[in-house]
Amino acid sequence: MKIILTDYLFFLLPSIIQAEMIYYPIIAVLGILANVITIVILSRGKCGLSKCVSRYLVAMAAADLLVAVIDVLLYRINHLYFPTTFLFITQVCSFHRALNHAVADISVWLTLSFTFDRYLMICCHQLRSRFCTEKTAAKVIATVCPLLCCKNIPWYFAFEPFISVHNVAWGCNVKQECFIEPTWILFTWIHRCFSPLLPMFLILLLNALTVGHILMASQVRRNLRASKNGANQNDAELESRRKSIILLFAISGNFIMLWMTYFIFFLCTQIIKRYYTTGFNNPMFIANETSYMLLLMSCCTNTCIYAVTQSKFRVELKSGMKYLLRIMFKRVKKGQQCGNERQ
Repeated sequence: MKIILTDYLFFLLPSIIQAEMIYYPIIAVLGILANVITIVILSRGKCGLSKCVSRYLVAMAAADLLVAVIDVLLYRINHLYFPTTFLFITQVCSFHRALNHAVADISVWLTLSFTFDRYLMICCHQLRSRFCTEKTAAKVIATVCPLLCCKNIPWYFAFEPFISVHNVAWGCNVKQECFIEPTWILFTWIHRCFSPLLPMFLILLLNALTVGHILMASQVRRNLRASKNGANQNDAELESRRKSIILLFAISGNFIMLWMTYFIFFLCTQIIKRYYTTGFNNPMFIANETSYMLLLMSCCTNTCIYAVTQSKFRVELKSGMKYLLRIMFKRVKKGQQCGNERQ
């Protein structure tokens, strides 16, 4: 097996590159299919979720879909398999890299927005009727996305070409001043702290406050029901809270675990002041690529979380799969009938 547009056999490539060439196409297919299915199912509004929650989850799925297309498909896979396409013209490449940062930030901050919305809904009874609404969710999403796109505009100017061919600049190499000039260093730190350090801290804080409130409220509710009924009976309200906290923790916990390696690697590079690697087998290069592989896995895991934690989502997913299978069988049967008639 040869890599397109290269002279190297697959089995002669470094192990990390082999892993990426197998891993990223799988992530791209799963990420695109999973998020399209999630958007369709949640948009139908038959999963028993409030319109506010559905709006956030659909927006998060759309952001993950953009990550799967823009970062995984058009950047990672294109870089591995098609290294001389127009996407490597410096102006296009610079815009693409800035867009990668923007869609990643949008995915992160929508996760935080959803966590904050659930905190208000569960812990702040006086505010939830005002802020935990579909209209507020739409405003938050419409504000977060443009702001984060603007925030990542400086990345467009952080790259310079590798080479120039017939007066056309090719490639995206990070400018040397990005590692030296105080302005760029400050911007890089702000970017990394803004995503994912600050969202991680806020998600952990909000989850801790939410859990504390739920445990306290649940204990009070159990005591009241026990004193009133003389026994602990099934409580629909407690069951609803349990399902809400499972969904919340699954989404935010998944985000923190998959982003943690990326942030730890960034801290290590800043501490040891080493920004370049010496080869494909260098531990820093392997650690960097592994952190991105884990980070980009987040674009296809939320659908699995919904399927595991939401019974109505599973029902809708099964119904959709059965519907598609019926269509496929009908078309196959029709094709066979047409073939028999021609014979």
